[in-house]
Amino acid sequence: MATRSTYLTDELNDYIATRFSSESAALRLLNIQALDAGIPAISISPEQTNFLQVMLRSIGATTVLEIGSLAGYSAIVMAQALPSYGVLYACEYDPTHAQFIRGKAREFGFESVIHVLEGAALQTIARLLETTDVTFDAVFIDADKVNYSAYLDLVLPRVRLGGLIIGDNALAWGEVARSATTLFEPHNVQALDAFNNHMCTHPQLQSTLVPLGDGMVVGLKIA
Repeated sequence: MATRSTYLTDELNDYIATRFSSESAALRLLNIQALDAGIPAISISPEQTNFLQVMLRSIGATTVLEIGSLAGYSAIVMAQALPSYGVLYACEYDPTHAQFIRGKAREFGFESVIHVLEGAALQTIARLLETTDVTFDAVFIDADKVNYSAYLDLVLPRVRLGGLIIGDNALAWGEVARSATTLFEPHNVQALDAFNNHMCTHPQLQSTLVPLGDGMVVGLKIA
């Protein structure tokens, strides 16, 4: 009987991606078009798409907050898991990226579901919380790493009991467990490690880390 997790090799990762992905041809095209539009080729991996949708559907999510949307790939993936009356708030700092997301939301038929909050996320979220009584079923964090913990503290009071906080890049490009990172931006690794620790020790959360993509830490609000 195994007492440690099976090491995820490239071969096993491809096995998972082939069988457990919700990525469509239209989503693959979105990433290509985003790159052509000058948007960095950064998104969740295909095997993460199915995981996000399973998580949202398992809690019956109708209201989701995404912090860091870039080209809208993961926003559309999550919108596909919501009912027709669902709402997804997509935070994006860059105005050009925000406009691209709005266009893609229309193309995918989610114009009434995806609401883009343009600007610095800490400010746009604070404004949303001040002007509405919105409660989130799930929050997906995939933005500037140094603010991950600040995002958690800001939104957690508005996450319902039984709701989810999910943070991407929890493995920090494979560097999170190293005492001395070789990356040129060690502050991002340190911030992600601090966020992981914040998630796994927070008294209101029960958290785990799922090694899909670059790792996703998932916290269930229990108090």
